Amino acid sequence: MRNRITLPSPAKLNLFLHINGRRPDGYHELQTLFQFLDYGDDLTFELTPGTAGVRLAAPVPGVPDNANLIVRAAQALSEHADHPLPGILIGINKRLPMGGGLGGGSSNAATTLMALNHLWQLNLNEDTLAGIGLTLGADVPVFVRGNAAFGEGVGEILTPANPPEDWFVVLKPECNINTGKIFSAEGLTRGTPKIKIRPAFEGDASRYRNDCEDVVRKLYPEVNQSLEWLSQFGPARLTGTGACIFGRFPTESAARIIWESKPSGITGFVAKGVNQSPLHQKLAELK
Repeated sequence: MRNRITLPSPAKLNLFLHINGRRPDGYHELQTLFQFLDYGDDLTFELTPGTAGVRLAAPVPGVPDNANLIVRAAQALSEHADHPLPGILIGINKRLPMGGGLGGGSSNAATTLMALNHLWQLNLNEDTLAGIGLTLGADVPVFVRGNAAFGEGVGEILTPANPPEDWFVVLKPECNINTGKIFSAEGLTRGTPKIKIRPAFEGDASRYRNDCEDVVRKLYPEVNQSLEWLSQFGPARLTGTGACIFGRFPTESAARIIWESKPSGITGFVAKGVNQSPLHQKLAELK
């Protein structure tokens, strides 16, 4: 049995995001198409026998440990144990920008659930892990499931999908977006008619959009400028509530040509869309 493992915590894109209405509890009904990227954070988990509890090797700047989704995921999982658990030390190699709409925190939580289920030998099934994940955030279940998916509800009702595994230029404008501010904005589109699942299976997202994009563009000029620049080379779109935007390209070389011409002062990366999470690919190698 391993005492130490390192696992990927991949990014996701919302290839489109439609808001179909607002529920009585204040949450929004959504339809979206999730796809993973072969790029993200790495988390290292090391059992520390003789100690108890969860420790981070280093704090995440600006995030108290008790609010970190990694720690919260570990604590939530520990409640399902029927035997004493050794302590765990978790190291984070952080690449994904916080508040970028790439699902970094949710992905970290899912990787933690999957890793500690393995190290602590809890043998919880995927449905149970996804249920724990949903208590932490609406995007956590898709990372636990590990398949590109058509999402409904608040994003937690998932149907596996198979969009084209193209290459993406992902840009992060220099701003941090408040998700609550976007979803409470008066100008937010909330009445997009629901679509059938079949187009998402076929990967035909070209006529779809991100309903948050217009509000984000008005409130955050940096996002608007980046979208206008990337749109010169093909359709560009916001992911989630931002601030990251992406453009799709058929080959890595085509994506890198655009990346190398990006304006100075904008960070980001080039990555390939993948329909099976890199986390699950790595976990399969450990079995």
